[in-house]
Amino acid sequence: MKIVIIGGVAGGMSAATRMRRLDNDAQIIVLERSGFVSYANCGLPYFVGGVIGDEESLLLQTPASLHNRFRLDVRVDTEALSIDTAARIVRARNLVKGEDYEIDYDYLVLSPGASPIIPPIPGIERAMPLRTVEDVERLVDAVEEAPRHAVVIGGGFIGLEIAENLTHRGVVTTLVEATAQVLAPLDPEMATSVADELRRHGVDVRLGDAVEEVTRHGVHLSSGEFTPADLVILAIGVRPEIGIARAAGLEIGERGGIAVDEFHRTSVSNVYAIGDAAEKTDALDGSATLVPLANLANRHGRVVADHIAGRAVRPRPAIGTAIVKVFDLTIATTGWNEKRLRSHGRPFVAIHTHPTSHAGYYPGAKAMCLKLLVDPSSGEILGAQGLGSEGVDKRIDVLATAMRAGLTAPELADLELAYAPPFGSAKDPVNMLGYVAENVLSGLVTTLQWSEVDEYRARGAQFVDVRTREEFARGTLPGAINIPVDELRDRLGELDGGEIVVNCQVGQRGHVATRMLTELGYRAVNLDGGYRTWHCSPAAAPQLVG
Repeated sequence: MKIVIIGGVAGGMSAATRMRRLDNDAQIIVLERSGFVSYANCGLPYFVGGVIGDEESLLLQTPASLHNRFRLDVRVDTEALSIDTAARIVRARNLVKGEDYEIDYDYLVLSPGASPIIPPIPGIERAMPLRTVEDVERLVDAVEEAPRHAVVIGGGFIGLEIAENLTHRGVVTTLVEATAQVLAPLDPEMATSVADELRRHGVDVRLGDAVEEVTRHGVHLSSGEFTPADLVILAIGVRPEIGIARAAGLEIGERGGIAVDEFHRTSVSNVYAIGDAAEKTDALDGSATLVPLANLANRHGRVVADHIAGRAVRPRPAIGTAIVKVFDLTIATTGWNEKRLRSHGRPFVAIHTHPTSHAGYYPGAKAMCLKLLVDPSSGEILGAQGLGSEGVDKRIDVLATAMRAGLTAPELADLELAYAPPFGSAKDPVNMLGYVAENVLSGLVTTLQWSEVDEYRARGAQFVDVRTREEFARGTLPGAINIPVDELRDRLGELDGGEIVVNCQVGQRGHVATRMLTELGYRAVNLDGGYRTWHCSPAAAPQLVG
Protein backbone atom coordinates (compact mmCIF):
# COMPACT_ATOMS: atom_id res chain seq x y z
CA MET A 1 0.00 0.00 0.00
CA LYS A 2 1.34 3.41 -1.00
CA ILE A 3 0.15 6.56 0.73
CA VAL A 4 1.09 10.08 -0.32
CA ILE A 5 0.48 12.93 2.12
CA ILE A 6 0.56 16.52 0.89
CA GLY A 7 1.50 18.80 3.80
CA GLY A 8 3.09 18.05 7.14
CA VAL A 9 2.86 19.78 10.54
CA ALA A 10 -0.05 18.70 12.76
CA GLY A 11 -2.48 16.91 10.45
CA GLY A 12 -0.16 15.43 7.88
CA MET A 13 2.42 14.13 10.32
CA SER A 14 -0.22 12.70 12.66
CA ALA A 15 -1.65 10.75 9.73
CA ALA A 16 1.81 9.59 8.63
CA THR A 17 3.08 8.42 12.02
CA ARG A 18 -0.22 6.78 13.00
CA MET A 19 -0.29 4.98 9.64
CA ARG A 20 3.20 3.62 10.26
CA ARG A 21 2.20 2.34 13.70
CA LEU A 22 -0.71 0.51 12.06
CA ASP A 23 1.12 -0.82 9.01
CA ASN A 24 4.85 -1.48 9.08
CA ASP A 25 4.99 -2.30 5.37
CA ALA A 26 3.11 0.66 3.88
CA GLN A 27 5.09 3.06 1.73
CA ILE A 28 4.43 6.53 3.15
CA ILE A 29 5.61 9.69 1.36
CA VAL A 30 5.13 13.18 2.78
CA LEU A 31 5.49 16.24 0.55
CA GLU A 32 6.08 19.54 2.37
CA ARG A 33 6.43 22.82 0.51
CA SER A 34 8.38 24.58 3.28
CA GLY A 35 11.71 23.57 4.71
CA PHE A 36 10.19 22.33 7.97
CA VAL A 37 7.79 19.41 8.24
CA SER A 38 6.99 19.22 11.96
CA TYR A 39 7.02 22.33 14.12
CA ALA A 40 5.03 23.99 16.90
CA ASN A 41 3.09 26.53 14.85
CA CYS A 42 1.29 27.93 17.90
CA GLY A 43 4.61 28.76 19.56
CA LEU A 44 5.80 31.09 16.80
CA PRO A 45 4.65 34.38 18.39
CA TYR A 46 6.46 33.49 21.61
CA PHE A 47 9.72 32.94 19.74
CA VAL A 48 9.34 36.46 18.35
CA GLY A 49 8.92 37.78 21.90
CA GLY A 50 11.89 35.88 23.27
CA VAL A 51 9.71 33.85 25.64
CA ILE A 52 10.88 30.78 23.73
CA GLY A 53 14.57 31.44 23.28
CA ASP A 54 15.67 28.45 21.21
CA GLU A 55 14.21 28.01 17.74
CA GLU A 56 15.20 24.34 17.81
CA SER A 57 12.65 23.73 20.58
CA LEU A 58 9.89 24.59 18.08
CA LEU A 59 11.10 22.00 15.58
CA LEU A 60 9.51 18.78 16.78
CA GLN A 61 10.84 16.39 14.14
CA THR A 62 13.06 16.49 11.06
CA PRO A 63 13.00 14.36 7.91
CA ALA A 64 15.96 12.44 9.28
CA SER A 65 14.39 11.75 12.70
CA LEU A 66 11.11 10.73 11.08
CA HIS A 67 12.94 8.32 8.79
CA ASN A 68 14.98 6.85 11.63
CA ARG A 69 11.99 6.16 13.84
CA PHE A 70 9.15 5.58 11.36
CA ARG A 71 10.84 4.96 8.01
CA LEU A 72 8.87 7.80 6.48
CA ASP A 73 9.94 9.30 3.17
CA VAL A 74 9.64 13.01 4.04
CA ARG A 75 10.46 15.44 1.24
CA VAL A 76 10.73 19.07 2.34
CA ASP A 77 11.06 21.95 -0.12
CA THR A 78 8.76 19.94 -2.35
CA GLU A 79 5.56 21.38 -3.75
CA ALA A 80 2.65 19.29 -4.99
CA LEU A 81 1.71 20.86 -8.32
CA SER A 82 -1.32 18.84 -9.41
CA ILE A 83 -3.35 15.69 -8.78
CA ASP A 84 -4.76 13.30 -11.35
CA THR A 85 -7.35 11.41 -9.31
CA ALA A 86 -8.27 9.07 -12.17
CA ALA A 87 -4.67 7.96 -12.75
CA ARG A 88 -3.84 8.29 -9.03
CA ILE A 89 -0.78 10.42 -9.69
CA VAL A 90 0.62 13.51 -7.95
CA ARG A 91 2.94 15.76 -9.90
CA ALA A 92 5.50 17.37 -7.60
CA ARG A 93 8.42 19.79 -7.85
CA ASN A 94 11.67 19.81 -5.91
CA LEU A 95 11.96 23.54 -5.21
CA VAL A 96 15.69 23.38 -4.56
CA LYS A 97 16.61 21.57 -7.76
CA GLY A 98 13.72 22.86 -9.85
CA GLU A 99 12.90 19.33 -10.98
CA ASP A 100 9.38 18.02 -11.60
CA TYR A 101 8.40 14.38 -11.19
CA GLU A 102 5.36 12.15 -10.67
CA ILE A 103 4.35 9.92 -7.76
CA ASP A 104 1.64 7.29 -7.94
CA TYR A 105 -0.48 6.45 -4.89
CA ASP A 106 -3.14 4.12 -3.55
CA TYR A 107 -4.37 6.67 -1.02
CA LEU A 108 -3.84 10.40 -0.95
CA VAL A 109 -4.14 12.61 2.14
CA LEU A 110 -4.41 16.39 1.68
CA SER A 111 -3.13 18.50 4.55
CA PRO A 112 -2.04 21.72 2.83
CA GLY A 113 -3.18 23.97 5.69
CA ALA A 114 -4.33 27.54 5.27
CA SER A 115 -2.82 30.70 3.87
CA PRO A 116 -2.94 34.22 5.34
CA ILE A 117 -5.73 36.45 4.10
CA ILE A 118 -4.10 39.35 2.26
CA PRO A 119 -6.50 42.22 1.61
CA PRO A 120 -6.17 44.34 -1.57
CA ILE A 121 -4.63 47.33 0.21
CA PRO A 122 -1.98 49.52 -1.44
CA GLY A 123 1.41 48.64 -0.03
CA ILE A 124 0.18 45.50 1.76
CA GLU A 125 3.18 43.57 0.41
CA ARG A 126 5.23 45.39 3.06
CA ALA A 127 3.22 43.71 5.82
CA MET A 128 4.68 40.49 7.23
CA PRO A 129 2.47 37.42 7.84
CA LEU A 130 3.18 34.96 10.63
CA ARG A 131 2.30 31.45 9.49
CA THR A 132 5.44 29.38 8.92
CA VAL A 133 8.89 28.98 10.43
CA GLU A 134 10.28 30.98 7.52
CA ASP A 135 7.82 33.78 8.36
CA VAL A 136 8.92 33.89 11.98
CA GLU A 137 12.59 33.87 11.05
CA ARG A 138 12.05 36.93 8.86
CA LEU A 139 10.08 38.64 11.62
CA VAL A 140 12.70 37.88 14.27
CA ASP A 141 15.38 39.33 11.99
CA ALA A 142 13.26 42.47 11.60
CA VAL A 143 12.77 42.77 15.38
CA GLU A 144 16.51 42.36 15.93
CA GLU A 145 16.94 45.59 13.98
CA ALA A 146 15.22 47.36 16.92
CA PRO A 147 12.16 48.94 15.26
CA ARG A 148 10.62 51.74 17.31
CA HIS A 149 7.00 51.29 16.22
CA ALA A 150 4.96 48.37 14.94
CA VAL A 151 1.41 48.05 13.66
CA VAL A 152 -0.41 44.74 13.94
CA ILE A 153 -3.35 44.44 11.55
CA GLY A 154 -6.00 42.18 13.03
CA GLY A 155 -7.35 41.60 16.53
CA GLY A 156 -7.71 37.82 16.45
CA PHE A 157 -5.74 35.22 18.39
CA ILE A 158 -2.48 35.60 16.45
CA GLY A 159 -2.75 39.39 16.30
CA LEU A 160 -3.09 39.66 20.08
CA GLU A 161 -0.27 37.21 20.73
CA ILE A 162 2.13 39.00 18.41
CA ALA A 163 1.15 42.43 19.86
CA GLU A 164 1.98 41.13 23.33
CA ASN A 165 5.30 39.67 22.24
CA LEU A 166 6.37 42.78 20.33
CA THR A 167 5.62 44.76 23.48
CA HIS A 168 7.82 42.36 25.45
CA ARG A 169 10.61 43.20 23.02
CA GLY A 170 10.20 46.92 23.73
CA VAL A 171 8.49 47.78 20.44
CA VAL A 172 5.76 50.41 20.73
CA THR A 173 2.80 48.59 19.20
CA THR A 174 -0.52 49.64 17.71
CA LEU A 175 -3.22 47.03 17.11
CA VAL A 176 -5.74 47.87 14.38
CA GLU A 177 -9.03 45.95 14.22
CA ALA A 178 -11.71 46.85 11.69
CA THR A 179 -14.61 45.60 13.82
CA ALA A 180 -15.81 47.03 17.12
CA GLN A 181 -14.00 44.46 19.29
CA VAL A 182 -11.00 42.15 19.51
CA LEU A 183 -11.41 38.35 19.46
CA ALA A 184 -14.51 37.73 17.36
CA PRO A 185 -15.43 34.46 19.17
CA LEU A 186 -16.17 36.50 22.31
CA ASP A 187 -19.31 38.48 22.94
CA PRO A 188 -18.77 42.24 23.35
CA GLU A 189 -19.11 42.47 27.13
CA MET A 190 -16.35 39.86 27.42
CA ALA A 191 -14.08 41.34 24.76
CA THR A 192 -13.96 44.75 26.47
CA SER A 193 -11.74 43.40 29.25
CA VAL A 194 -9.30 42.01 26.68
CA ALA A 195 -8.91 45.40 24.99
CA ASP A 196 -8.45 46.99 28.42
CA GLU A 197 -5.68 44.49 29.23
CA LEU A 198 -3.85 45.36 26.01
CA ARG A 199 -4.09 49.07 26.75
CA ARG A 200 -2.95 48.53 30.35
CA HIS A 201 0.30 47.12 28.99
CA GLY A 202 0.85 49.95 26.53
CA VAL A 203 -0.67 48.60 23.30
CA ASP A 204 -2.52 51.31 21.36
CA VAL A 205 -5.78 49.55 20.43
CA ARG A 206 -7.72 51.00 17.49
CA LEU A 207 -11.17 49.41 17.17
CA GLY A 208 -13.63 50.09 14.36
CA ASP A 209 -10.77 51.37 12.23
CA ALA A 210 -9.16 49.81 9.19
CA VAL A 211 -5.87 50.07 7.35
CA GLU A 212 -6.35 51.72 3.95
CA GLU A 213 -2.72 51.95 2.88
CA VAL A 214 0.67 50.70 4.04
CA THR A 215 3.55 53.04 3.27
CA ARG A 216 7.26 52.95 3.90
CA HIS A 217 6.85 54.87 7.14
CA GLY A 218 3.52 53.63 8.52
CA VAL A 219 -0.14 53.01 7.80
CA HIS A 220 -3.06 55.25 6.83
CA LEU A 221 -6.31 54.39 8.62
CA SER A 222 -9.89 54.80 7.46
CA SER A 223 -10.38 57.29 10.31
CA GLY A 224 -7.95 59.58 8.53
CA GLU A 225 -5.14 59.06 11.02
CA PHE A 226 -1.61 58.09 10.14
CA THR A 227 0.21 55.65 12.43
CA PRO A 228 3.99 55.42 12.11
CA ALA A 229 5.41 51.91 11.77
CA ASP A 230 8.87 50.53 11.13
CA LEU A 231 7.26 47.10 11.13
CA VAL A 232 3.78 45.98 9.96
CA ILE A 233 2.38 42.55 10.84
CA LEU A 234 -0.57 41.08 8.96
CA ALA A 235 -2.82 38.90 11.14
CA ILE A 236 -6.40 39.27 9.93
CA GLY A 237 -6.99 35.55 9.55
CA VAL A 238 -6.45 32.61 7.22
CA ARG A 239 -8.36 30.83 4.49
CA PRO A 240 -8.17 27.15 3.50
CA GLU A 241 -5.46 26.29 0.97
CA ILE A 242 -7.66 24.60 -1.61
CA GLY A 243 -6.04 25.43 -4.96
CA ILE A 244 -4.68 21.97 -5.72
CA ALA A 245 -7.91 20.29 -4.57
CA ARG A 246 -10.12 22.52 -6.70
CA ALA A 247 -7.90 22.01 -9.75
CA ALA A 248 -8.20 18.25 -9.24
CA GLY A 249 -11.99 18.49 -9.35
CA LEU A 250 -12.57 17.75 -5.67
CA GLU A 251 -15.74 19.19 -4.15
CA ILE A 252 -15.32 22.47 -2.27
CA GLY A 253 -17.78 23.03 0.56
CA GLU A 254 -20.05 25.94 1.37
CA ARG A 255 -17.53 27.43 3.80
CA GLY A 256 -14.72 27.43 1.24
CA GLY A 257 -12.86 24.40 2.54
CA ILE A 258 -12.47 20.95 1.04
CA ALA A 259 -15.74 19.04 1.56
CA VAL A 260 -15.30 15.75 3.43
CA ASP A 261 -17.52 13.06 4.93
CA GLU A 262 -17.46 11.83 8.53
CA PHE A 263 -14.28 9.84 7.80
CA HIS A 264 -12.62 12.84 6.09
CA ARG A 265 -12.94 11.35 2.63
CA THR A 266 -13.31 13.90 -0.15
CA SER A 267 -15.61 13.52 -3.14
CA VAL A 268 -13.05 10.99 -4.45
CA SER A 269 -13.15 8.01 -2.09
CA ASN A 270 -9.41 7.28 -1.86
CA VAL A 271 -8.51 10.95 -1.32
CA TYR A 272 -8.78 12.36 2.21
CA ALA A 273 -8.47 15.92 3.53
CA ILE A 274 -7.63 17.08 7.05
CA GLY A 275 -6.44 20.13 8.97
CA ASP A 276 -7.12 23.77 8.19
CA ALA A 277 -7.92 23.07 4.53
CA ALA A 278 -10.82 20.75 5.29
CA GLU A 279 -14.29 21.61 6.51
CA LYS A 280 -15.48 20.14 9.79
CA THR A 281 -18.93 19.21 11.03
CA ASP A 282 -20.21 21.54 13.73
CA ALA A 283 -21.30 19.68 16.85
CA LEU A 284 -24.20 22.03 17.56
CA ASP A 285 -26.17 21.87 14.32
CA GLY A 286 -24.27 19.54 11.99
CA SER A 287 -23.41 22.31 9.53
CA ALA A 288 -20.05 22.72 7.81
CA THR A 289 -17.56 24.86 9.68
CA LEU A 290 -13.91 25.89 9.58
CA VAL A 291 -11.88 25.39 12.76
CA PRO A 292 -8.15 26.00 12.17
CA LEU A 293 -6.87 24.40 15.38
CA ALA A 294 -3.93 22.04 15.80
CA ASN A 295 -5.67 19.66 18.19
CA LEU A 296 -8.41 18.92 15.65
CA ALA A 297 -5.84 18.49 12.88
CA ASN A 298 -3.97 15.97 15.03
CA ARG A 299 -7.15 14.10 15.87
CA HIS A 300 -8.37 13.98 12.29
CA GLY A 301 -4.99 12.81 11.00
CA ARG A 302 -5.31 9.83 13.31
CA VAL A 303 -8.90 9.20 12.16
CA VAL A 304 -7.80 9.11 8.51
CA ALA A 305 -4.98 6.65 9.22
CA ASP A 306 -7.36 4.40 11.13
CA HIS A 307 -9.90 4.49 8.31
CA ILE A 308 -7.32 3.65 5.66
CA ALA A 309 -6.12 0.77 7.82
CA GLY A 310 -9.66 -0.56 8.16
CA ARG A 311 -10.03 0.14 11.86
CA ALA A 312 -13.28 1.25 13.49
CA VAL A 313 -13.49 5.03 13.57
CA ARG A 314 -15.45 7.36 15.85
CA PRO A 315 -16.55 10.38 13.81
CA ARG A 316 -16.16 13.52 15.90
CA PRO A 317 -17.86 16.83 15.12
CA ALA A 318 -16.09 20.03 16.19
CA ILE A 319 -17.01 22.15 19.21
CA GLY A 320 -14.36 24.79 18.57
CA THR A 321 -12.57 25.12 21.92
CA ALA A 322 -9.79 27.71 21.97
CA ILE A 323 -7.65 29.61 24.45
CA VAL A 324 -5.23 32.52 24.31
CA LYS A 325 -3.03 34.43 26.75
CA VAL A 326 -2.94 38.22 26.56
CA PHE A 327 -0.39 39.54 29.05
CA ASP A 328 -1.85 38.63 32.48
CA LEU A 329 -5.23 37.57 31.15
CA THR A 330 -6.35 34.14 29.97
CA ILE A 331 -9.28 34.02 27.53
CA ALA A 332 -10.99 30.79 26.52
CA THR A 333 -14.09 29.86 24.58
CA THR A 334 -16.01 26.81 23.41
CA GLY A 335 -19.12 26.33 21.29
CA TRP A 336 -21.14 29.19 19.85
CA ASN A 337 -21.41 32.80 20.99
CA GLU A 338 -24.50 35.04 21.15
CA LYS A 339 -23.86 36.59 17.75
CA ARG A 340 -23.82 33.23 16.03
CA LEU A 341 -26.85 31.94 17.90
CA ARG A 342 -28.85 35.03 16.97
CA SER A 343 -27.82 34.82 13.32
CA HIS A 344 -29.16 31.25 13.21
CA GLY A 345 -32.37 32.12 15.03
CA ARG A 346 -31.43 29.84 17.92
CA PRO A 347 -33.09 30.77 21.27
CA PHE A 348 -30.76 30.90 24.27
CA VAL A 349 -30.37 32.04 27.84
CA ALA A 350 -27.16 33.77 28.89
CA ILE A 351 -25.65 33.35 32.35
CA HIS A 352 -22.75 35.45 33.69
CA THR A 353 -20.85 34.70 36.88
CA HIS A 354 -17.77 36.23 38.48
CA PRO A 355 -16.21 33.57 40.73
CA THR A 356 -12.67 33.34 42.08
CA SER A 357 -10.09 30.84 40.87
CA HIS A 358 -10.06 29.06 44.23
CA ALA A 359 -11.51 29.49 47.72
CA GLY A 360 -11.61 33.18 48.56
CA TYR A 361 -10.22 32.70 52.05
CA TYR A 362 -7.08 31.01 50.71
CA PRO A 363 -4.40 33.56 49.67
CA GLY A 364 -4.03 34.40 46.01
CA ALA A 365 -7.59 33.88 44.76
CA LYS A 366 -8.07 35.67 41.43
CA ALA A 367 -11.30 36.90 39.86
CA MET A 368 -12.74 35.24 36.78
CA CYS A 369 -15.63 36.02 34.47
CA LEU A 370 -17.56 33.07 33.06
CA LYS A 371 -20.41 33.11 30.56
CA LEU A 372 -22.66 30.18 29.72
CA LEU A 373 -25.15 30.01 26.85
CA VAL A 374 -27.98 27.54 27.29
CA ASP A 375 -31.00 26.32 25.34
CA PRO A 376 -34.02 27.57 27.35
CA SER A 377 -36.11 24.47 26.63
CA SER A 378 -33.70 21.54 26.80
CA GLY A 379 -30.93 22.96 28.95
CA GLU A 380 -28.37 22.00 26.28
CA ILE A 381 -25.07 23.84 26.70
CA LEU A 382 -24.60 25.88 23.52
CA GLY A 383 -21.37 27.67 24.34
CA ALA A 384 -19.17 29.16 27.04
CA GLN A 385 -16.61 31.92 27.42
CA GLY A 386 -14.24 32.76 30.23
CA LEU A 387 -11.52 35.19 31.14
CA GLY A 388 -9.30 35.84 34.14
CA SER A 389 -5.74 35.52 35.33
CA GLU A 390 -6.06 32.00 36.77
CA GLY A 391 -8.35 29.00 36.61
CA VAL A 392 -10.11 29.81 33.34
CA ASP A 393 -8.51 27.01 31.36
CA LYS A 394 -9.73 24.15 33.51
CA ARG A 395 -13.27 25.56 33.76
CA ILE A 396 -13.63 25.89 29.99
CA ASP A 397 -12.14 22.41 29.57
CA VAL A 398 -14.74 21.00 31.96
CA LEU A 399 -17.52 22.82 30.08
CA ALA A 400 -16.21 21.59 26.71
CA THR A 401 -16.15 18.05 28.11
CA ALA A 402 -19.70 18.47 29.42
CA MET A 403 -20.82 19.58 25.96
CA ARG A 404 -19.16 16.56 24.36
CA ALA A 405 -20.80 14.29 26.94
CA GLY A 406 -24.25 15.81 26.34
CA LEU A 407 -24.73 17.09 29.89
CA THR A 408 -27.34 19.79 30.36
CA ALA A 409 -26.52 23.05 32.09
CA PRO A 410 -28.35 22.16 35.35
CA GLU A 411 -26.38 18.90 35.49
CA LEU A 412 -23.18 20.93 35.90
CA ALA A 413 -24.27 21.29 39.52
CA ASP A 414 -23.92 17.51 39.92
CA LEU A 415 -20.29 17.25 38.81
CA GLU A 416 -17.88 16.06 41.49
CA LEU A 417 -14.81 18.17 40.82
CA ALA A 418 -11.50 18.13 42.68
CA TYR A 419 -11.61 20.50 45.64
CA ALA A 420 -9.13 21.83 48.15
CA PRO A 421 -8.79 25.53 49.08
CA PRO A 422 -5.65 26.14 46.94
CA PHE A 423 -7.38 24.74 43.83
CA GLY A 424 -11.09 25.51 43.92
CA SER A 425 -14.17 25.99 46.03
CA ALA A 426 -16.60 23.55 47.58
CA LYS A 427 -19.05 24.93 45.01
CA ASP A 428 -16.74 25.09 42.01
CA PRO A 429 -17.41 27.87 39.48
CA VAL A 430 -18.67 25.18 37.09
CA ASN A 431 -21.08 23.90 39.75
CA MET A 432 -22.30 27.45 40.31
CA LEU A 433 -23.11 27.82 36.63
CA GLY A 434 -25.26 24.72 37.03
CA TYR A 435 -27.06 26.14 40.06
CA VAL A 436 -27.79 29.41 38.28
CA ALA A 437 -28.95 27.58 35.14
CA GLU A 438 -31.30 25.45 37.22
CA ASN A 439 -32.79 28.52 38.90
CA VAL A 440 -33.29 30.37 35.62
CA LEU A 441 -34.56 27.47 33.50
CA SER A 442 -37.00 26.34 36.20
CA GLY A 443 -38.48 29.82 36.46
CA LEU A 444 -37.44 30.27 40.08
CA VAL A 445 -35.86 33.59 39.18
CA THR A 446 -36.13 35.92 36.19
CA THR A 447 -33.00 37.65 34.93
CA LEU A 448 -32.28 40.36 32.40
CA GLN A 449 -29.13 40.98 30.39
CA TRP A 450 -26.95 44.07 30.23
CA SER A 451 -28.32 44.72 26.75
CA GLU A 452 -31.89 44.91 28.12
CA VAL A 453 -31.26 47.57 30.77
CA ASP A 454 -32.31 50.49 28.56
CA GLU A 455 -35.48 48.63 27.53
CA TYR A 456 -36.51 48.13 31.17
CA ARG A 457 -35.71 51.76 31.97
CA ALA A 458 -37.84 52.95 29.04
CA ARG A 459 -40.86 51.04 30.31
CA GLY A 460 -40.59 52.59 33.76
CA ALA A 461 -38.95 49.87 35.86
CA GLN A 462 -37.44 50.92 39.18
CA PHE A 463 -33.74 50.12 39.56
CA VAL A 464 -32.57 49.01 42.99
CA ASP A 465 -28.88 48.48 43.77
CA VAL A 466 -28.55 46.15 46.76
CA ARG A 467 -24.81 46.55 47.28
CA THR A 468 -23.23 48.39 50.20
CA ARG A 469 -23.17 52.19 50.28
CA GLU A 470 -19.42 52.13 49.61
CA GLU A 471 -19.85 49.99 46.49
CA PHE A 472 -22.74 52.12 45.28
CA ALA A 473 -20.65 55.29 45.65
CA ARG A 474 -17.99 53.89 43.33
CA GLY A 475 -20.46 53.61 40.44
CA THR A 476 -23.92 52.31 39.65
CA LEU A 477 -26.52 52.02 36.92
CA PRO A 478 -28.00 55.40 36.02
CA GLY A 479 -31.13 56.15 38.03
CA ALA A 480 -30.68 53.32 40.56
CA ILE A 481 -31.46 53.81 44.24
CA ASN A 482 -29.34 52.12 46.89
CA ILE A 483 -30.95 49.75 49.38
CA PRO A 484 -28.40 47.25 50.71
CA VAL A 485 -29.76 43.72 50.70
CA ASP A 486 -29.58 43.41 54.48
CA GLU A 487 -31.78 46.52 54.84
CA LEU A 488 -34.27 45.60 52.13
CA ARG A 489 -36.97 44.10 54.36
CA ASP A 490 -37.04 47.26 56.49
CA ARG A 491 -37.14 49.70 53.55
CA LEU A 492 -39.88 48.23 51.38
CA GLY A 493 -41.69 51.54 51.56
CA GLU A 494 -39.13 53.04 49.19
CA LEU A 495 -40.27 50.71 46.40
CA ASP A 496 -42.88 52.05 44.02
CA GLY A 497 -44.73 48.76 43.63
CA GLY A 498 -44.08 48.35 39.91
CA GLU A 499 -41.49 46.32 38.06
CA ILE A 500 -38.15 46.25 39.88
CA VAL A 501 -34.69 45.59 38.39
CA VAL A 502 -32.32 44.42 41.11
CA ASN A 503 -28.56 44.50 40.81
CA CYS A 504 -25.57 43.79 42.99
CA GLN A 505 -21.91 43.50 42.02
CA VAL A 506 -21.93 40.06 40.36
CA GLY A 507 -25.51 38.76 40.69
CA GLN A 508 -25.38 36.69 43.89
CA ARG A 509 -26.82 39.21 46.36
CA GLY A 510 -29.16 40.30 43.59
CA HIS A 511 -30.51 36.75 43.44
CA VAL A 512 -31.18 36.79 47.19
CA ALA A 513 -32.95 40.14 46.94
CA THR A 514 -34.96 39.12 43.89
CA ARG A 515 -36.21 35.97 45.58
CA MET A 516 -37.10 37.94 48.69
CA LEU A 517 -39.08 40.51 46.74
CA THR A 518 -40.79 37.85 44.64
CA GLU A 519 -41.90 36.00 47.78
CA LEU A 520 -43.26 39.29 49.13
CA GLY A 521 -45.36 39.79 45.99
CA TYR A 522 -43.20 42.20 44.01
CA ARG A 523 -42.36 41.83 40.29
CA ALA A 524 -38.57 41.67 40.52
CA VAL A 525 -35.88 40.64 38.05
CA ASN A 526 -32.16 40.21 38.69
CA LEU A 527 -29.48 41.76 36.47
CA ASP A 528 -27.49 38.75 35.24
CA GLY A 529 -23.84 39.09 36.18
CA GLY A 530 -24.58 42.24 38.17
CA TYR A 531 -22.96 45.63 37.88
CA ARG A 532 -19.61 44.13 36.88
CA THR A 533 -20.99 42.61 33.67
CA TRP A 534 -22.94 45.77 32.78
CA HIS A 535 -19.91 47.93 33.51
CA CYS A 536 -17.85 45.95 30.96
CA SER A 537 -20.51 46.14 28.27
CA PRO A 538 -20.95 48.59 25.39
CA ALA A 539 -24.16 49.80 27.09
CA ALA A 540 -22.17 51.29 29.96
CA ALA A 541 -19.62 53.30 27.99
CA PRO A 542 -21.66 56.47 27.32
CA GLN A 543 -23.38 56.64 30.70
CA LEU A 544 -21.03 55.56 33.47
CA VAL A 545 -21.82 57.19 36.79
CA GLY A 546 -19.36 57.68 39.64
